[in-house]
Parts: sequence; structure tokens; C-alpha cells
Amino acid sequence: MKKNEIFTIPNFLTLLRIIFVPVFIYLYMQGEHLASAVMILVCGATDFLDGYIARHYHQISELGKAMDPVADKLLQFAIVFCMIFTVKHMIWLFLLFMIKECSMLVCWFILKKKGGYMNGAMWFGKISTAVFYIAMFALIALPIQNTLSGTILMIVTAFFLALSFILYMKTYFSMFKDLKR
Repeated sequence: MKKNEIFTIPNFLTLLRIIFVPVFIYLYMQGEHLASAVMILVCGATDFLDGYIARHYHQISELGKAMDPVADKLLQFAIVFCMIFTVKHMIWLFLLFMIKECSMLVCWFILKKKGGYMNGAMWFGKISTAVFYIAMFALIALPIQNTLSGTILMIVTAFFLALSFILYMKTYFSMFKDLKR
């Protein structure tokens, strides 16, 4: 890997997002909900910016393609895990998230072993991620945890996570089928 493929602005932004995960956890667990909600906004902005800059300024790298989903999943995991302790019924969203991500990781390994690859996130994954960040920001920033509004936000988030999961599984199984031919 060339030095100019490692030291790029998108890779720096992705690394920053990874560094912000423990900052989010610390702030949330200290009860600094507004500050932790701001961290979600900052991370969401860096997620958008790293992809935009990489595509528009031709700074797409293999390192960036590997680090970006890791950064996303670490932050999402940290958010739902932390919220298990303060938000009623968050355990169900956490379990759905874990089933989705573990299944997708297994499918990714199988696909890779068979010589295939999935080139980046699909549109439904991006929508699911955006809904997740918006809903979790609202749950943390607004005084709606453990209210009907909060529960509705979690249900909407769960719907988009489940939809993304189903569509990714359909895509993976289609790719598995194509590799057999």
C-alpha cells in the first residue's frame, strides 16, 4: 500500500470516528447526554464527509474501504450497548443489531472465501445508518428516553435495521448463487 493511499483526509476522518467511540462511551456513561449526542452528530458528519471526499477527490483506498465500516459498526455498537443501561427495551434493538452484523460478517467471510466481494455499502444500508444516527441522536439529546415517542423511534430504527438486514441477506445469497455458476 502506497503512502499516499494511507495518509488521506478520508482515512483521517475515519480514524477520528474510531477515536471518538471511547469518547462517546465516556460522555454517555457520565450522564453527559447532550455532549454524547453531539458526538453522534460529529461522527455522522465525518462518515458523510469521508465518503464524499474519497469519491469526489479520488482518494478511495483499500484501507479506507476496510476502516469505514469498522468505524460505523464500532460506533453503532457503542451507542446501543450504552443505551441498554438507560433505555427500556433497548436490549431488543441491540440484539437485532448484533444478529444483523454477525450474519453479515459471516456472509462477508463466505463470499471472500469463494472469491467474491461486495464493493461498499448499498443504498438501503446507508438509509438504515442515517435513520439509526438520527434516531439515536434524538433519543439521547431529547428528554424522550422511556417514553412513547422514544419507543416509536426505536421501532422505526428496528424496522430499517431489519429491512437492511433482509435486503443485504438477499444480496449476499444472490451473489453466492452467481459464484456457483
